[in-house]
Amino acid sequence: YQCDVDVVGSDSLLNELELIQIVNDVYKKLGLKVTLKINNRKILAGLAETIGHEEQLIDITVAIDKIDKIGIDKVLEELSEKGISSQALETLRPIIEHQGNHQEKINLLEQILVNSEIGKKGIEEIKTVFEYTKRFDLSINLELDISLARGLNYYTGAIFEVVSNEVQIGSITGGGRYDNLTGIFGLKDVSGVGISFGADRIYDVLLQTNKFPEFDKETTSILFVNFGEKECLYILPLLAQIRNKNINAELYPHTTKLKKQFSYANNKSIPFVAIVGEEEIKAETILLKNMKTGEQKQVNLQTLINILE
Repeated sequence: YQCDVDVVGSDSLLNELELIQIVNDVYKKLGLKVTLKINNRKILAGLAETIGHEEQLIDITVAIDKIDKIGIDKVLEELSEKGISSQALETLRPIIEHQGNHQEKINLLEQILVNSEIGKKGIEEIKTVFEYTKRFDLSINLELDISLARGLNYYTGAIFEVVSNEVQIGSITGGGRYDNLTGIFGLKDVSGVGISFGADRIYDVLLQTNKFPEFDKETTSILFVNFGEKECLYILPLLAQIRNKNINAELYPHTTKLKKQFSYANNKSIPFVAIVGEEEIKAETILLKNMKTGEQKQVNLQTLINILE
């Protein structure tokens, strides 16, 4: 399961900044320590061009995308099998292995991609995005990762991936810029950029780090016990009036032992149970039990609503 955020119809790099801010806000609120890795598909295209294998960009990106799983040696072995020359691989290895800060990596790329127009365009875009982020106090780690490829070949610009700093689980958020994807649906020349939060993976990280938020389990405010058909017919209009006040109320659906009905209320963390038997019907009252304190008292309908509100 994933939750997507996309901006379609604009090629402004301000949209990349918006997505970075969204990622930052989400993980800050969840209390998770993460790293947002950024690269640019144009940089990868420039590298493919520079090593003389421009036509094999997809082979290169699909292989590089596996670097965290199988390691650099296996990636280069796979590329060799795809026909990438040994000289090209020797040029590629130190680039994707480089461990410096983002400015050092940009300096390296500027030297290597000096003759690649598309590569230089990618570097310029990355520099702009990083310049934007300097204006904000981000709580996440931001990293330029030259080895980040994301094997989906519809990406054309920025590519993003979020990994947990606390749990080894792979990517928990990912995305990027796509200039031509809408063409598949008949809408040509419309650029878009988006990210997907991996909801189930984030859930796993929250569980493993014991950071899953505590939720109030209370979904129903009051449960009416079920003594039989006569009592149910009396309770149903009362139930409707309570629900009309936007109070969640239930009538137990079966006539069964009181113990079972009270256990149901406890299991659902329902704070109040209403008991309406023959005596209550005659007196037009309701015996209200507070499930937390055990206190019981006879009340009329309006008093009951006031208490629940």
